[in-house]
Amino acid sequence: MPHHDAEKITLNPAGGLKVPDRPVVLFIEGDGTGPDIWRATQPVLDAAVDRAYGGQRGLAWQEVLAGEKAFKRTGSYLPVETLNDLREFRVALKGPLTTPIGGGFRSLNVTLRQVLDLYACIRPVRYYQGVPSPLKEPQKIDMVVFRENTEDVYAGIEWQAHSEEARRLIAFLNKELGCSVDQGAAIGIKPMTERCSKRLIRMALKYALDHGRASLTLMHKGNIMKYTEGAFQNWGYEVALELGERVVPEAEIGSRYHGQVPAGKVVLKDRLADNLFQQILLRPEEYAVIATPNLNGDYISDALAAQVGGLGMAPGANVGDGCAIFEATHGSAPKYAGQDKVNPGSLILSGAMLLEYLGWNEAAQLIHQALPRVLAAGVATYDLARQLPGAQEVSCSQFGQSLIEHMG
Repeated sequence: MPHHDAEKITLNPAGGLKVPDRPVVLFIEGDGTGPDIWRATQPVLDAAVDRAYGGQRGLAWQEVLAGEKAFKRTGSYLPVETLNDLREFRVALKGPLTTPIGGGFRSLNVTLRQVLDLYACIRPVRYYQGVPSPLKEPQKIDMVVFRENTEDVYAGIEWQAHSEEARRLIAFLNKELGCSVDQGAAIGIKPMTERCSKRLIRMALKYALDHGRASLTLMHKGNIMKYTEGAFQNWGYEVALELGERVVPEAEIGSRYHGQVPAGKVVLKDRLADNLFQQILLRPEEYAVIATPNLNGDYISDALAAQVGGLGMAPGANVGDGCAIFEATHGSAPKYAGQDKVNPGSLILSGAMLLEYLGWNEAAQLIHQALPRVLAAGVATYDLARQLPGAQEVSCSQFGQSLIEHMG
């Protein structure tokens, strides 16, 4: 339970969060290896805050239930009390939750995003010295992906092949709209709205401006899906116009600025999705922030994670207006549950993102600095150790402890 002097995080009337010195922060352990990585992560975050602020600040952790643990205790995988607490306390750190493939309950991760309107999935991807990578120059990668979280094919509007609903919809499409859809097709619908696209792009552009990022790239497949992803591209340029002179479309750099981007401005680029997959391999240094619809964002954030060491090192957050859940981006890996074995890096780095969200950048920086020091010392969990000649393989909890020891 939280400390007696713990307080809630609230919203400032002028915008942004009002964060007390001892904020209540919720945590969801997660399924499978979730408890292992949580036990390794909490001490790292607490130590970073303690060292950064000399004991003047601290995190008051409070557990809420979701997933298998919630089902065992309450009969619900996502209790109403958990949703109410997330709305009230605003910030949470979450381990991986299991979703059966092809049946059972719908993804809890998707449900949380939709019910709480956490419309931006934010995935920073950067390289930490010493992490094994398949690239020759992984240090060139430093991007933040903003993925729209509530629409696109992830809206879950789909019907099974040969179902009554699919048959009726196909009949309507063919008869009323002049389509020629096969009678035996499965059908999915891809809704994308101006409101949801623009708020995601606006958040990404604001991030780029606030953090001094050189560019924002709209990733889309608008040459084929002209009225959904093509609209996403167009809406992005409309958002840029709202922000006035602070955002410069890439096409204007030559005509208006003689090829030189003025200081303090963000360049707005757009790239077709297939081309951008090439670009992040061939010219990653040219991309700083990416804004993208849901499905593209799922693909490219995992592809980028692979370039800098895999999902074990990939942090992520689902963020809305005044509510945010920071989470491990990998699965629950149940075969390793309880073995104190897996890499806790994803959850620890997501915790560092949480600290940055609170405005506690000094504490987050201690974690970012400690990670390459630990790897330079040859200390790694099994997934990294097998790729690092001469590395000392340590447990999940030992890796967390080593991070604390290597903090400045």
